[in-house]
Amino acid sequence: MDNRSTSRSNRTGMVTIDVLYFTSEDERVKHLSQIDPRLHRLMKKINSIKIPLKHDYYQSIVKQIVGQQLSLKAAHTINTRLEYVWPNLQPELLDSLNDDQIRSAGVSRPKIRYIRELTQKHLAKEVDFSHIHTLEDAEVVSILTNIKGIGKWTAEMFLIFTLGRLNVLSYGDVSIQNSIRWLYELDKDESLNLDYFYEKWTPYNSIVSLYLWEAINSGMVKSPPPKP
Repeated sequence: MDNRSTSRSNRTGMVTIDVLYFTSEDERVKHLSQIDPRLHRLMKKINSIKIPLKHDYYQSIVKQIVGQQLSLKAAHTINTRLEYVWPNLQPELLDSLNDDQIRSAGVSRPKIRYIRELTQKHLAKEVDFSHIHTLEDAEVVSILTNIKGIGKWTAEMFLIFTLGRLNVLSYGDVSIQNSIRWLYELDKDESLNLDYFYEKWTPYNSIVSLYLWEAINSGMVKSPPPKP
């Protein structure tokens, strides 16, 4: 494990990562830089990426449901309001709240239904999060997408931002698509072969994704991509 990522052992005895941290000196970033000059220039410009991982899997899924189809800023605002209404997102407290109380935080009614269904399954142990970190990526996606309101994108975000999996490229993420088009100077009407990029960046697609998102979040995409 890279010494730039902090880790700990959980109660199963397995090592879990607390933070994803990448810089231009990271061996995985160096590998990506060597195989892709445009990506190299982007990573050099951004330099470091630091992502604290969420280890309460239930809370993480709730927040990702809330954040569906929202900007990062909007999702953060609503999740902050939600925790004020629903302390620490404790699943046992959800039944004591009516829909209007949750709605007051900015959560849409369909998302409230999805959160209630998730919570019921979680409390009834129909969805077991205790060993989900031991499963392969495809198994995690399969389990999560069987829950109403959780699609492949949400499951992929869980893989990256909760489990810290390193080889996830979300084909359906519009920001990823836009950032790729910007970096490689592709016309919006030009076909985007994501299979090509996935194979090229394997086994570090998640790392590339984090840099592509940062290009969006920092506003870099409003200017031409970095040049040699």
